Amino acid sequence: MTVLIVEDDDRLMDALRAFLRKAGYDTVSAADGAQALEALSSDTEVVLLDLGLPDVDGIELCRRIRERSGVPIIIATARSHVQERIRGLRAGADDFLVKPYNVLELVARIEAVTRRSRALVAEPTAEQVIDVADVRIDLSGRQLLVGGDSIELTRTEFDIVAVLARYPGVVVPRERIIREVWQTDWHAFSRSLEVHVGSIRRKTGRGELIETVRGVGYRFAGR
Repeated sequence: MTVLIVEDDDRLMDALRAFLRKAGYDTVSAADGAQALEALSSDTEVVLLDLGLPDVDGIELCRRIRERSGVPIIIATARSHVQERIRGLRAGADDFLVKPYNVLELVARIEAVTRRSRALVAEPTAEQVIDVADVRIDLSGRQLLVGGDSIELTRTEFDIVAVLARYPGVVVPRERIIREVWQTDWHAFSRSLEVHVGSIRRKTGRGELIETVRGVGYRFAGR
């Protein structure tokens, strides 16, 4: 696994590189935003991002990375204010660590974000029609049938169903759903997502079909 470390402190960079390599990771280093964007590639599996960079604010760099790639991003910074965490997550980060942190916790978080990312890549179904008990989801025809009756969903509601149905049994993070449905990483859509899920449950009469995983996201639980 290759970790792109974006850090302008040479001593911390060297320490992180040595520890991660000892833990079995390959590392690529970048001391500023320009180097980070140049180093980002299809081989990058995790980005460890400091916010205090010399050429660009780390939040802005996070946005630029997210525009190019769905790679998991862990922000690691001395900025501890909750507003900084919110800004980072809204910019597309998957996790947030406040310096100083325990390197064992860093490894655990790397494992967590990559496990979730790989599940989403590995599990999507190629089926265009998904049957669950008396519920049928026709992805290509954009039609939802319950007990043979067509359920009238809005465009957004069906898009949410389609995202979840493509990953049966996998917890899909809120951020991923928002990114695919609304084409944005702005977390202000989180409340809107909750409202739409509630509407889907009411319309289908199958509240158990979409399971809420508290603090993470939703799972299509029909399988």
